[in-house]
Amino acid sequence: KLYADKEDIVVPDIFWDYTSAKVLTMDWVDGVKLNEQETIEKQGLKLLDLVNTGIQCSLRQLLECGYFHADPHPGNLLATPDGRLAFLDFGMMSETPEEARFAIIGHVVHMVNRDYEAMARDYYALDFLSPDVDVSPIVPALRNFFDDALNSTVSELNFKTIVDGLGSVLYQYPFDVPAYYALILRSLTVLEGLALYADPNFKVLAASYPYFAKRLLTDPNPYLRDALIELLFKDGRFRWNRLENLLVQGRKDRDFTAKDALQPVLKLILGPDGEELRTLVIKEATRVAEAVAVGTAFDTYNSINEVVRTLISNGSAASPFKMSANELETMLELRDRVFRIWGLLRSSNDFDPSLLQPILQILQEPESRDLGGRIVGGVTQRLAARLLQQVLRS
Repeated sequence: KLYADKEDIVVPDIFWDYTSAKVLTMDWVDGVKLNEQETIEKQGLKLLDLVNTGIQCSLRQLLECGYFHADPHPGNLLATPDGRLAFLDFGMMSETPEEARFAIIGHVVHMVNRDYEAMARDYYALDFLSPDVDVSPIVPALRNFFDDALNSTVSELNFKTIVDGLGSVLYQYPFDVPAYYALILRSLTVLEGLALYADPNFKVLAASYPYFAKRLLTDPNPYLRDALIELLFKDGRFRWNRLENLLVQGRKDRDFTAKDALQPVLKLILGPDGEELRTLVIKEATRVAEAVAVGTAFDTYNSINEVVRTLISNGSAASPFKMSANELETMLELRDRVFRIWGLLRSSNDFDPSLLQPILQILQEPESRDLGGRIVGGVTQRLAARLLQQVLRS
């Protein structure tokens, strides 16, 4: 029932009248086992495409539905002649507790962000540690392993490396690994093994990250909203490069929608407990508005006739922008990145101007109107100060 609407997944029916505690009788499925690469590719199919389908489906089983196939060995995964992936044999199934699903996603985000304190706290939500255990001694062990492992990008790591590294930490401290987690590791390790069999350079994390990015950008769960904010804000500054990367990755997930992207965070910003975040947003929105204004003026100045430029610059062909080259470059880079992010949202398959209607409704709330006024005031102050600086320098 959970996967009946998935075009690339086949789940055979169960014949319950012929099924008992020891015998499982299922619908017949024609197909080739996933470890028979040569036979699969003779049919015009690509093994890696099928393995990637298995990874994406498994992620949804583990982290959305919370009910997953815990024995995905090659004999239980078939490539059908029409290119679909069939899951067989439901004799070993398991469930991921709801709190753990969000904690796993957050854990990956904290790993990418090298936030080892948050990683250590995740073990409470994962039910690895009882609340009375102090996690502070675990933080250096995580840092020692991941700082070395993450010399390459996370997307270049394989799953086994991470499991081995976490395992070395787990053995040193009073962890109690739940049964569901051991089955998750088994499932993902088997899928990675199949992927590496087809391509020794295949990276499961790289294939999985679009799913994590999509969930971060669209899921309203408070745990994931906090994880997204931790990822995007650091030391009072907004990391536009992280948002751009999340959108680039998230759009690779077939279920990503521009309509849902970032709306959970927008609601959080405008909520009753969002004043601290609103202050950061106002500061960053002011920077962006200033960058757009200055960038537009710069582009306009460069597009006009050289004679007119000379007159504007009081007889000098130099730019009238009395700021350092680094400062101007930083502003133009910020403006261009924001425009690229907007372009990513607009280029989504489901983008339509009407998709902005829910955001407009939010912006009409009293908190939003106040937020807009504070941003406009901040932009006005910065531009006025910059103009005054120009006059004094002249």
